[in-house]
Amino acid sequence: MNNREWATSLLHPLVAVLVGLLAGAFAIWVVGASVIETYAEMWKGAFGSFYFATNTLTRATPIMLAGLGVALAFRAGFFNLGAEGQMVLGAVAAALTALYLPGPGWLKLAAALFAGFLVGGLWSAVAGWLDAAFKLNLLITTLLMNYIAILFAGYLVTEPFKDTTGSAAIAQTPMIDRAAWLPKLFSGMSLHAGFLIAAVAALLLYIIIRHSAFGYEVRMFGYNPSFAAYGGIVRTRVMLISMLASGGLAGLAGTVEVLGMQYRYIDGALTVPGYAWTGLMACLLANSHPLGTALASLLLAALQTGAMGVERNTEVPLEIASVIQAVLILFVSAKFSYSFWKRRKARESHGTTV
Repeated sequence: MNNREWATSLLHPLVAVLVGLLAGAFAIWVVGASVIETYAEMWKGAFGSFYFATNTLTRATPIMLAGLGVALAFRAGFFNLGAEGQMVLGAVAAALTALYLPGPGWLKLAAALFAGFLVGGLWSAVAGWLDAAFKLNLLITTLLMNYIAILFAGYLVTEPFKDTTGSAAIAQTPMIDRAAWLPKLFSGMSLHAGFLIAAVAALLLYIIIRHSAFGYEVRMFGYNPSFAAYGGIVRTRVMLISMLASGGLAGLAGTVEVLGMQYRYIDGALTVPGYAWTGLMACLLANSHPLGTALASLLLAALQTGAMGVERNTEVPLEIASVIQAVLILFVSAKFSYSFWKRRKARESHGTTV
């Protein structure tokens, strides 16, 4: 991919959000509110103060990590729709590791981060193995495995590892020891070191995909699997490594939420906000570009936190963010439909050489 194409991938999230904001402006005008005032409140809710800006970055952190995981798999041509289940299993594995591993706090923290990455990665790799061994469709298996992971995690915090010291109505693990928490970046703010992990992951993934031998194999499989196989690249190897790393990043998304925000695993706390699916949207908006995915994650998080400010200070409901996100989904759908149409036309013109 040349520099112009990479720059285009970075611009896609900005263009998509602009289109979404225009549609949102129309919806605001329909309900009789001031578009300028509403968007001013949205900006204030997302970046209007240092406190609000750190809240936006905090919300962007799990979205970014989940989106990067999906982006890696998509870049290699493998459709991983299981980020939500991988995130949940990674989170519960990290919580249990931090709770029951003996040793000092720094060891518990490091082990919990590793456990979250490993468990999320292995759960994703299982889907890759099913594809390689039994030709099961990767898109379907990863999607259905979400339900298994979420229900299994729910069972763990409802029965064997439930916190019985507090309210019996909440399915959750006991509180993790403070020494194993991710440190806050600023005193009194919600932003934690997980954001730095996400930022470093985006940069490393970009470097790996762009400048490493494995990244070359990933790009070749994403562009043309037949040519990659003809060139001696082994599909199973690339798929398993890609799915392992993809699921690991998704597992890390849940891990940093547990260690940096919730300090325990709470059933439903990761699935209700839709972090994984927002990460998927960020990945699609950025054409699976790692840095573009990070930027899109930040924009989508700002949209969500800004909408909360709109609801607090205007008569416009929180659902305005849903309207804008719906338009973004339509934008992504239209882009993929156009790409599919172009490939089909090219195939009709040039036969099987495309």
